[in-house]
Amino acid sequence: MGPGLIALIVIGVIVLLLILWAVGVYNNLVTLRNRFKNAFAQIDVQLKRRFDLIPNLVETVKGYMAHERQTLEAVIQARNQAVSAQSRAAADPGDAGAIRGLMAADAALTGGLGRLFALAEAYPQLKADQNMRQLTEELTSTENKVAFARQAYNDAVMVYNTARELFPAVIIANVSGFGAAQLYEIENAAEREAPKVKF
Repeated sequence: MGPGLIALIVIGVIVLLLILWAVGVYNNLVTLRNRFKNAFAQIDVQLKRRFDLIPNLVETVKGYMAHERQTLEAVIQARNQAVSAQSRAAADPGDAGAIRGLMAADAALTGGLGRLFALAEAYPQLKADQNMRQLTEELTSTENKVAFARQAYNDAVMVYNTARELFPAVIIANVSGFGAAQLYEIENAAEREAPKVKF
């Protein structure tokens, strides 16, 4: 074996190792991206449950709070906007703009629900209504599940973003189109509070 052949073999082995490394990095990024998308799907499920509870809640409250129509309509409008934002975000959890839109719509809905529950405190008959108690219990449970799903999503996004930003994996990520994922965070501290549903 001549020195030229040995050099070609060494170069071939190095190229093969680089290709195997690039494939490994790419596959790891795909796995991590799928994990954060799956984590978002869990948020999606809980938000859908939350959105489905709200019309029932409004119907229950409507009979007791007929003169609070503006608040009820605001909650329904915020719910509809959140459902629309949820659909856009579910279509592409990797779209940072869609996630930010969902966060804003969710914050508006949470604020509307908070106002609704604050007004409901003034209606003793409503507080005693069995249907209202059951709905608020389900909503509280759902809010807790949403919070856990958000935490799992943010953990998955952090792992994905970290993996795609590390050198030299960042080269593969940029060439292959692995964009940064958006954390699900609330920027306004007042919006961080879940609606209080004590009855």
